[in-house]
Amino acid sequence: MSKHPEFFWKRLHSLSGLIPVGLFLIVHLTVNYFAVYGEEKFNGATEFMESLPFLVALEILVIYLPILFHGILGVYIAFTARNNPRNYGFLRNWLFLLQRVTGVLTFIFIAWHVWETRIQVMLGNASLDFSLMENILASPVMLWVYIVGVVSTTFHFSNGLWGFLVHWGFAQSPRSQKITTYVTLIVFVVVSYVGVRALFAFA
Repeated sequence: MSKHPEFFWKRLHSLSGLIPVGLFLIVHLTVNYFAVYGEEKFNGATEFMESLPFLVALEILVIYLPILFHGILGVYIAFTARNNPRNYGFLRNWLFLLQRVTGVLTFIFIAWHVWETRIQVMLGNASLDFSLMENILASPVMLWVYIVGVVSTTFHFSNGLWGFLVHWGFAQSPRSQKITTYVTLIVFVVVSYVGVRALFAFA
């Protein structure tokens, strides 16, 4: 692996997209989904997350640094990777392209989302509660920005799960890769529903 640093970094990039970035995405969307059950339920869920010990260290080590690593390396891969129609079919090549496009969109969206939420809370300009997202999504333009951002993020995660399973040797045969494609598309639909449904609960 030391003789092939590009192979190593791509493997590490794939792994980081699942652990811890992907796991954090699922947790974050699950907490947001509490908004569907009302303001009190959502605020209770966020208060629990905010009460976790060593929260700042956890955010830096488990969220921000991994996202920066995965995002910056992902942008580099997006602008240097080439499609390979000989190895994959029509659908997989389109998904390959969308993975790169949504990677860039997701990186921009996350940066904006952190600025509007966590940074504003740290600056004392807002409280981390239901009203924060309610105020942001009161604008129809911002609602659509968040819908596009969430769907872009969930697609990137779901399709990246396919890449992880293939690159790490869990889906090697053409049949297993085809099955994995459909499974990850189902994951995309389910996770997207959770994310978008929460947005409409805030709005």
